[in-house]
Amino acid sequence: MCCGEVKPGKSQKWWAQRHLNVGFMVGVLLLLLTYLAVSQQFAISATYVVIAEAQRITGKQLIKAPNETDKGKVVCETEGRFSESCEIDGDVRTNGTALSVVIVPTRWSEHREWRINPYSRRRVTSFKKVTVTQLQDQAAAPPCTVTYNMPAVLLALGGNTGNYWHDHSDVLIPLFVASRRYDGEVQFLVHNMQERPQWLGKYKALLQRLSKYDAVDLDGDAHVRCFPHITVGLRMDKEFSIDPELAPGRLSMADFTRFQRETYALPRHAAVSLTREPDKKPRLLLIHRGHNRKFVNEQEIVQAAEAAGFEAVAMELRGDKDIGDQARVVNSFDALLGVHGAGLTNAVFLPPGAVLIQVIPYGKMEFISRSEFSEPVADMGLKYLDYSVTVEESTLLEMLGPDHPAIRDPESIHRSGWLQVFDFYLNKQDVRINVTSFAPTLAQALDHLRQR
Repeated sequence: MCCGEVKPGKSQKWWAQRHLNVGFMVGVLLLLLTYLAVSQQFAISATYVVIAEAQRITGKQLIKAPNETDKGKVVCETEGRFSESCEIDGDVRTNGTALSVVIVPTRWSEHREWRINPYSRRRVTSFKKVTVTQLQDQAAAPPCTVTYNMPAVLLALGGNTGNYWHDHSDVLIPLFVASRRYDGEVQFLVHNMQERPQWLGKYKALLQRLSKYDAVDLDGDAHVRCFPHITVGLRMDKEFSIDPELAPGRLSMADFTRFQRETYALPRHAAVSLTREPDKKPRLLLIHRGHNRKFVNEQEIVQAAEAAGFEAVAMELRGDKDIGDQARVVNSFDALLGVHGAGLTNAVFLPPGAVLIQVIPYGKMEFISRSEFSEPVADMGLKYLDYSVTVEESTLLEMLGPDHPAIRDPESIHRSGWLQVFDFYLNKQDVRINVTSFAPTLAQALDHLRQR
């Protein structure tokens, strides 16, 4: 049989089937190549579908996959715990008057758009949203009028800023997380700056260490500013704290308080250790309040602290005073005591190992009070203690009488909404601490310093 001859029967069927399979594979390959050539973006869209399905099955929020262009990347998170923000690499151009950011592709790409609240709490809706657009074509990009070789951070003032605690939780801490990695080589673009005209001056020392350059008032800016990278919106993952797992460079709240001490040249980087200095009296600062939530028997509490073994001082800490001067005062103490409020934010200046004692007002205010200070203070490297005021220690009992719902049924006040909670338990209430009941809390604070 000649070598070119094919046997009839099974061999002939095998030869035909083999060639049919090869032809089918070639056809599929050609079809796939054609499909990829005309539908490159489908692969990216499919990635989002897979992520969405994974989120649905697991019930967990996943960071959205980046949308990559040739030399650019856009990662927008619009469903974070508190915030929405974008990180954008590539040819990035900002237009202040339009409050827009565009990324210019190096070749034709999919048109995509996001609307981002530049304030760290997306539920605060008093801001214009920033339009972030991935352009399809270079020709659609506005020409640059100012070009930078450094990154930018776009943020907003207003909202809750003006309150000392919110200044830190909503802006200063998230801005530290967003910009510290650049070691000052970053440009801040600020929306809504005119609503808080004194804010930048108040925190000038901190802001100048984060950025070597004057902030741009974005709302009055006619330039098209071009950057290689921009962060749009401030990301907050924990109130008044930092989640190192999510922060660039694994920054922590201890890093932020160290940054504060360095900025204001605070001398103490550790609280007193009574193990090493048993004869030294630790110093306790009681925060004096001249309005609501004040200590009615302030001097009696000071005397109780001294009887426990502290050198105690009562002093007002005002948010409108020079931050540096106030920081140096707080840093000289080993314990800080005050009723729940923004004044406890000054814990950021305490030396590590110090103690914060929060007095929680009457009215089932434990959850609110602890969520704002308990874990954040521990993240700073401080000891956190609290003392809950009883109805007998609240001036509300005398003011309203025992049958008032705010006295008899605090949960009903909470059900009626935040305005009622604030009015009764934060606005109208002062406290008269029973120093006998309070003594164990003071003893705990002293024991902590003895064990250091």
